[in-house]
Amino acid sequence: MPDLLPPLRLTGAKVLKNGEMQARSLAFAEGIITKGPLPEVDLSGYWILPGIIDLHGDAFERHLAPRPSAPFDKETGLASTDRDLAANGVTTAWLAQSYSWEGAHRGEDHAEELMTALDGYRARALTDMRIQIRYETHLVGSADRLLSAVTRHGLDYVVFNNHLPEALEMWQSAPHKLEAWAAQSGRSGAEQIRLIHRAAEQDPHVPGTLLRLAEAFDQMGVRYGSHDDPDAETRERFHLLGARICEFPTTLAAAETAWAQGDHVLMGAPNIVRGGSQSGNVAAETLVARGLCDALVSDYYYPALPAAAWQLADKGLCSFADAWALISSAPAEIMGLTDRGRLKRGRRADFVVMNPATRRIEATVSAGRLAYLAGEAGRRFMTAPGALQMAAE
Repeated sequence: MPDLLPPLRLTGAKVLKNGEMQARSLAFAEGIITKGPLPEVDLSGYWILPGIIDLHGDAFERHLAPRPSAPFDKETGLASTDRDLAANGVTTAWLAQSYSWEGAHRGEDHAEELMTALDGYRARALTDMRIQIRYETHLVGSADRLLSAVTRHGLDYVVFNNHLPEALEMWQSAPHKLEAWAAQSGRSGAEQIRLIHRAAEQDPHVPGTLLRLAEAFDQMGVRYGSHDDPDAETRERFHLLGARICEFPTTLAAAETAWAQGDHVLMGAPNIVRGGSQSGNVAAETLVARGLCDALVSDYYYPALPAAAWQLADKGLCSFADAWALISSAPAEIMGLTDRGRLKRGRRADFVVMNPATRRIEATVSAGRLAYLAGEAGRRFMTAPGALQMAAE
């Protein structure tokens, strides 16, 4: 694992603390936020913000396979993902990996290969990378295999996902899209249709399988939720199952139901930045404005996380501090991470240094380790008397 930074006090900046920007210093040592006289780095003109916590992102797939037919070594892809996360201020991230009857890069074998690769890479990681499993509900014969993988690799987050209706609709109304989808998995259209129908045949066994998984997750301390709930009824069913995280509800009704039941609603930051859903679903901005969104996630684009916070503040939908909470303290609370998400003494030194004039992140520190450094902030770190020079001695 990368070496810890030496004990430092960052001065002159505004620090996001207790829900507001405050003119104060931030000290850390041995990877923990602390106090006391320490060698200083002058960050006047900068903002220091809690590190971003991303509960769902699949942009890592492009690092593993830049083209569908051109996969690369998984640990190399994870190293590239790690740097991408750090450059965008993310200090804790769940890589959203499918565990599906669809096979190929969404299949069980691929998912478990990724788990193994991350186990091997973690000791060298700059950020805290974890895996979220998106379990397709109609993969009923693989529940035991999933539970074994969760135990073996120490996974802590699963969402239930059902894209079968979408696949059946594609087969009926857009066969050309189905052919393209099949080709990505190395199958013919006919083979893909057979696969879809075999999954559909498992429908009677889905409720029992999900109940068994939910009971196991409760015993294991694994948090679980649902993905792409299309309506209130679906959200109610998952709530009764114990899935208290509602990830990307596609309609206002599903989000309202989740909120009324006390469930956590997660939406995609790209949805905010682009001004709406790329697939025509409910706009994340609408949910934020109505107080129906608990946290934002990267979905498919890591830079959207800090950009979304700025956009919400610019539009007056909330203060910048409240917008940043959607990608820091709120995700930490949802996942029960009491050691991060806020800049408080005794917590992990997870933070970003942002230039508010350019809105660019110029430094990311994860658990007291330097994960990213650039620009004028980089120069100040490197030239501060007695600061980073200490690390080289």
